[in-house]
Amino acid sequence: METSMKLVKVLVALMSSAVIPLAVHAQTFPEKGSTLRIIVPFAAGGGVDNAARLLAEQLRKQLGTPVVVENKAGASGTLGGKAVQTAPADGYTLLFSAATHVLAKQVLATPPYDPQTDFVPVARVGEAPLMLVIAPALEPRTLGQMIGAAKSKPDEWMAAIPAAGAPSHLATLLFAKQAGLKLTYVPYKGTQPALVDVGGNHVSLLLDSMVSLLPLAKSGKVRPLAITAEKRSPLAPEVPTMQEGGLKAFRYASWYGVWVPRGTPADRVAKLSAAVTQASSELGRNGAYAAIGIDALSEGSEQFKKFIAADVAQGSELLRSAGFKPE
Repeated sequence: METSMKLVKVLVALMSSAVIPLAVHAQTFPEKGSTLRIIVPFAAGGGVDNAARLLAEQLRKQLGTPVVVENKAGASGTLGGKAVQTAPADGYTLLFSAATHVLAKQVLATPPYDPQTDFVPVARVGEAPLMLVIAPALEPRTLGQMIGAAKSKPDEWMAAIPAAGAPSHLATLLFAKQAGLKLTYVPYKGTQPALVDVGGNHVSLLLDSMVSLLPLAKSGKVRPLAITAEKRSPLAPEVPTMQEGGLKAFRYASWYGVWVPRGTPADRVAKLSAAVTQASSELGRNGAYAAIGIDALSEGSEQFKKFIAADVAQGSELLRSAGFKPE
């Protein structure tokens, strides 16, 4: 009996010594001296990159650990996405991307991964309204006038599409659907060439990131008619919303989020989600995100996952109804 009791005590001691290091390991993530890498799948200096760097700096302050941003642009954002998908699933490599990330399967003929199954959503951190601008030589001065003109002469109205499957593309399709318009869509490789052609009166309209279009809209080189948010933006308070222009049900926004590779331990995802949502809240409170046209969000992992499913469903239907074919 005495021998059995001693054996039990030895086993308990061994189990305790095995469990304690695991518990400590989980509690200390990220470990002291480690570095978090945030991969941005777009070029430095753009809107996604700027938002990522603000988040990285806030996370560094909160966690007391280095947080570096690396730009891996190319292949419609999938080059950076692939770098994260194939990284060790240990929570130290994160993807910071925009809404375009989740529609890779719908937009690309040979997508390198499945955004919904090959990544774990960590948090959605912000969204930004889009702005509708038209060529300066066109007569309409309001959204209602523009819709009326486009309905009366549909063959003359062309919409610039900066990137297939991007928020600008989907928002334009939704706008045409809700307004009852038959627009001709003109593809471009990026916002800037599309914006130049609208300003040069070669294309009728562009619906894209408000921050990207605002400088030319302010200068009068393109005419702003509406933004896609529920209320007017402090960055352009003179520009009405789509709802004010007559499309009561219209709302669309570009958005930004953080992901980690599939297989990342759940406790690390939870800790990252808590840290990222806290950082986003602070960036909302201190005005850092507002200064670059972003409304801060603090949407955790599970809520973000549900949002992605709904967003992909809506985007897929818009692309299908427009007859879009993956490229």
